[in-house]
Amino acid sequence: MKKNKYIFLIAFILLVIAVVLILSKSSGTFDKKLKDFAIEDTASVTKIFLADKSNRSVLFEKESQGNWKLNGKYPARQSGIDLLLETMMKLIPRYPVPKKAHNNIVSLLATRSVKVEIYQEAYRINLFNRVKLFQYEKLTRTYYVGGASPDNIGTYMLMEGASVPFVVHLLDFRGFVAPRFSTLEKNWRDHTVFNTRLSEIQSVIMEFPNKKDDSYEINVNDESVVLKKLYNKEIVVGYDTLKLLNFLTSFANIKYESLLENINPERKDSIISSTPQHILTVVDTKGDSTKIKTFFKPNDERMFDTEGRFYTYDVDKLYALINKDRDFVIIQYFVFDKVLRPLSYF
Repeated sequence: MKKNKYIFLIAFILLVIAVVLILSKSSGTFDKKLKDFAIEDTASVTKIFLADKSNRSVLFEKESQGNWKLNGKYPARQSGIDLLLETMMKLIPRYPVPKKAHNNIVSLLATRSVKVEIYQEAYRINLFNRVKLFQYEKLTRTYYVGGASPDNIGTYMLMEGASVPFVVHLLDFRGFVAPRFSTLEKNWRDHTVFNTRLSEIQSVIMEFPNKKDDSYEINVNDESVVLKKLYNKEIVVGYDTLKLLNFLTSFANIKYESLLENINPERKDSIISSTPQHILTVVDTKGDSTKIKTFFKPNDERMFDTEGRFYTYDVDKLYALINKDRDFVIIQYFVFDKVLRPLSYF
């Protein structure tokens, strides 16, 4: 009986060794660390740093509420972050770069690539993922993302410290992933101008510098909503309550179309030195203020009315200053009309 136990134990050990050898063979001869680009638990990612060879870089930091900060200054676009994390989770190595192309690809990665650093929350004591103590932030991946493979369905990538690059593809995606690792700050900016719910509004000031009679102020408290003419503070009575309520509920998810960084400085100075068409200020219940100034946009698209008359200004878009006048953007009438109402509307 005792002899049978020994035979069974030896057989079990041999079986385990055989399984390990088979799995090792099937996984290839390369160290897993050389090709382990994917992040399995993206929920634990706390920080992402992207930098290219032109000294452009972006840093994403996860805040306590789950939102992401861009370069310590701006809210990051959540849809972009979600896509980046999904990409990092689904990266699969297809094959190592062939020896004949090795030197060329390594040279390309050295001169034209994006360095990716991924940080995750970790624990100094982690017992079977059940008992986790002493949390800290750990750099878990550093790799370089290059250009597309010849078939355009893979991307050259190299793990830091490795000598062998891989062609990597994305699960359920046909194409290369390098564009998803952009180092341009503007590509990651959240386009939100206003995102304030009715319950969060303390006041709204709507100024029409060229039409003072249409300028007004709305003060909101728990018991009432007060509408005043801005130029003399006279309280307005007999307004359309439903229209005013719809106006106050329109400040959620208002976004600009595009950020203008490369506009001619002289043209920009000329525009912002002119009289604004609207100056809209929203103050929330925390006392935080958000302001936008709008300006007519010239009819660069050469649009005409139905009778062939040339429009002086763009009928679809406006220029605007936001973020304490730091950012010059384009906005659409279609999006902003509902929050640019004149007093006569009510």
